[in-house]
Amino acid sequence: MIRVLMVCYGNICRSPMAEFVLKDMVNKRGISENFLIESAATSDEECYNGYGNPVYPPAQAELKRHGIGVPGNELGLSAKRARQLTPSDYDKWDYIIAMERSNLRGISRILGDDPGKKVHLLMDFTGQPEDIADPWYSGDFAGVYKQIVRGCESFLAV
Repeated sequence: MIRVLMVCYGNICRSPMAEFVLKDMVNKRGISENFLIESAATSDEECYNGYGNPVYPPAQAELKRHGIGVPGNELGLSAKRARQLTPSDYDKWDYIIAMERSNLRGISRILGDDPGKKVHLLMDFTGQPEDIADPWYSGDFAGVYKQIVRGCESFLAV
């Protein structure tokens, strides 16, 4: 079982998009039983009294434009709620994958050292490392989706 945790700042845009893109990819390849895939945030801004916000509607809409989170391929998108990364996550996951460099600082603040070399940037798997900009600010959900697809395809090729 390969356990993958996607991480961004709030866990309502990029990391859930990456979670569900990767779930869709492994499902279509018939290898979903080999993976556990979730997502989390470095911040608690989208979590209130232990209950997180759902995936941001424009992020959901972009996923649905590509057939993810729709009837017949729901993958749990409608039930997804933001959650914050916890220190115990380090032992649970094989890969902890950040969307941008600033997420790495947040991950380090919460988890501490990375002796198992589990923490990565998603786009580092492409050989063309770059940050995935937060679409909350840019509004570019289509561009973020394309980056995430490239990153997830490259991750699966490793």
